[in-house]
Amino acid sequence: MTPPIEGQEVFRVPQSCTTIFVCVSCRQGDDADNRPGMGFYEALRDRLAETPQAGIRVEPVDCLAVCKRPVTVALAGAGKWLYVAGDVDPAAHLDDVIAAATSYAATGNGIIPWRERPTFLRKGVISRTPPLPADREPPAA
Repeated sequence: MTPPIEGQEVFRVPQSCTTIFVCVSCRQGDDADNRPGMGFYEALRDRLAETPQAGIRVEPVDCLAVCKRPVTVALAGAGKWLYVAGDVDPAAHLDDVIAAATSYAATGNGIIPWRERPTFLRKGVISRTPPLPADREPPAA
């Protein structure tokens, strides 16, 4: 395993866990304190605390490098395709993001059928990245 970058937190999650990553660093306008991703992360965290969803957690991320499309979220799970979606509306998409994470968690490979994806995920997908192969040896140098 590659050692972590200095100062980077490394954590392990159970195979069955789905993580919603929320970018909390993008700012809106000239106001340095206006970080809509932070508010969205806090709302998701609070909603999941009120009505826990089995195997779904939310984590803040300092940057997902999609600054022109805040709020940005990523859905990730071990051995699953990873989705990154931008232009999430904090006022309208809270329940949609939780629904997408629930659908994602129910899949074996992370691919949510098109018709089952909430609108934010259909229209806001930035990327879908394949899972890392966990059972292969690295190539010889």
